[in-house]
Amino acid sequence: MIQDLVVYLLFIGYAIGFMLGLATLFTWVERKQSAVMADRIGANRCYIRIPFTNVRLVAWGLFHGIADGAKMLLKENFTPHTYDRFCYNLAPWLAAAPVLLVFSVVPFGGTVTPGRLLPQLHAFFGERSYLMQVASLDAGILVVLSLSGIGILGTMLAGWSSNNKFSLLGAARAASQMISYEVAMGLALISLVVTYGTLDLNGMVTRQSGLLLGFLPAWGIFMQPLAFLLFLTAAIAENKRVPFDLPECESELVAGYFTEYTAMKMGLFMLSEFIEIVVVSALLVTMFLGGYNLPYLSAGGFVLPGGASWALPHLAVVLLQVGTFAAKVILAGCFQIQVRWSLPRFRYDQLMGFGWKFLLPLAALNLVVTACVRWWTL
Repeated sequence: MIQDLVVYLLFIGYAIGFMLGLATLFTWVERKQSAVMADRIGANRCYIRIPFTNVRLVAWGLFHGIADGAKMLLKENFTPHTYDRFCYNLAPWLAAAPVLLVFSVVPFGGTVTPGRLLPQLHAFFGERSYLMQVASLDAGILVVLSLSGIGILGTMLAGWSSNNKFSLLGAARAASQMISYEVAMGLALISLVVTYGTLDLNGMVTRQSGLLLGFLPAWGIFMQPLAFLLFLTAAIAENKRVPFDLPECESELVAGYFTEYTAMKMGLFMLSEFIEIVVVSALLVTMFLGGYNLPYLSAGGFVLPGGASWALPHLAVVLLQVGTFAAKVILAGCFQIQVRWSLPRFRYDQLMGFGWKFLLPLAALNLVVTACVRWWTL
């Protein structure tokens, strides 16, 4: 139906705009937050001048992201003398596209009925309702794991096709790191699946809409605190950020697996890293922080303890849910950036040992305990 096509095109446009917009914002947060921690001013030189005046709009350095994008697009594209042309050009897209696709199974809001948003839309949409999610799949967790594993292929291709020893070493590190931490992440997610009894991400959000002990939100972080820490640690490692940035490791490998990339190809690798911050934050929010749920907010408005209620129009409820999800994602992303500027880098043997000797046994133990508790309470 044409109505479904219009709605899902809007969802896709919103998802892409949300990821790209927040990724650009996080490039500014990375600079500004590190500056605040080091007692510096940070990015504040880029500005937009109002025409025919001397008024410069600095906006705390927010225009630096626009300047970075323009610089990447306009720079000359240099290539190595000897390289595999096809794989070299394919690698940046293979690294960026899977990250974008993962967000398709993440619900960024509840159920929306377009005909109830505005009276003018009722004639076109009728009473059709849509879950605010690009692809509503029952096996959402499996899609996340399968798509996230594809991105490493772009990293490996970039390192191999560049014909550079630093790039190849960075790609080898990335591959071994992904294998090490993907196992712990998978076991943490299985523990969550056992707890919720579903692979559907929206089903997980629905199960987090209640209260624990009458006052505590039934979020995954309170039901599975160890799985939360395991997933967050493994996700940062998958994103190759400090303290797990051995595949890039500027002080040792120049720029790691994308050393030989310039212009927008290098920009794609760097942008995909910040998009992955957004996606990891979205998954963290969806599975452990209640998703788009706001405490005491229901489809009809707020239902407060003691029986009091506050009815809200459908448009207000939709905006609150979407805004709640976005705010949680921004806070989770800023926390990841805070970690990047707070911890020192591991040595490579420490990195591998931490994954295999610490995270993996903890994840396995958490899964066994979760299965036993689940069996006991059924």
